[in-house]
Amino acid sequence: MIADAIRADIVSGRLAAEQRLPSEAELAETHGVSRATVREALKRLAAQSLIRTRRGATGGAFVHRQSFEEAYADMASKATLLIGLNEIDLATACEARFALERGCMRLAAKHRESEHLEIMRREITRQKDPELSDEAFCASDVAFHRALVDAAGNPVLSWQLAAAVEGIEPLMNMITYRQRDRDAVISLHEAIVDALEARVGSKLEILIDYLRDQTLRTAHAARDSRDAARRDIPARTL
Repeated sequence: MIADAIRADIVSGRLAAEQRLPSEAELAETHGVSRATVREALKRLAAQSLIRTRRGATGGAFVHRQSFEEAYADMASKATLLIGLNEIDLATACEARFALERGCMRLAAKHRESEHLEIMRREITRQKDPELSDEAFCASDVAFHRALVDAAGNPVLSWQLAAAVEGIEPLMNMITYRQRDRDAVISLHEAIVDALEARVGSKLEILIDYLRDQTLRTAHAARDSRDAARRDIPARTL
C-alpha cells in the first residue's frame, strides 16, 4: 500500500524530517494509483503524526518532526488502553512499572538538575494540603514520578517510561488511592528527593523497591476490601 511505502521511506530516513513529499499527482503516477487513494493514504499518515500538511503556494505534505513531548501522551494513552482492554492484573502492571523506573535511578542520581528537585518538592507541598482531593493527589503523584524519571536526562528513557508513569500509574492509583496512607506516601517521596539531591542512586533503587512493595500491599488490601463488600451485598438485600 502507498501509505506503507511512504511510512517505510520516513522510518528509513529516505524521506527526512521537514522534507516535502511529492505532489498527489506525482505520488499517484509513481505508485500507479488514483489521486483519491493517495489522499486517503496521506490522511492515514497524518493521523499517525508522520506527516503534516500546509496550504498555499509553498504548501503540500511534509514529513513531521515529532517531538518527544508529543510522543509522551501517545505512549501513555496506548499503555492505558492496552492494559485496560487486555485486563492486565495490577500485580503485573506494578511489576513492570517499578522495574522500568528502578532502571533509571542511577542515571537520575547522576544527571538530575535543580529543576527536577524543585518540581518534586513542589508536588510534595501540594500533597501535604489536607484539602487536596484524591484525584488531585493522584495527579500530583504522577507529576512527582515524571520529574524523577526525567531527571535521568535521557529523552528516550523518558518517552519509554511515559507508558509506565503516565499510563500505568494512574490505573494503579485509581485502584489503591482509597487505601493509601498519604503521610506514608509523602514521607517516602521526601526520602526519594533527599537521595536524589545527594546523588545516591543505590538508595533510590532501595526506595523504589520499597514503594513497589507498599503499592502491592495497598492493592491487595483494596482487593480484599472490594471482595468483602461484594460478599456483603446479598446479605443486605435479604
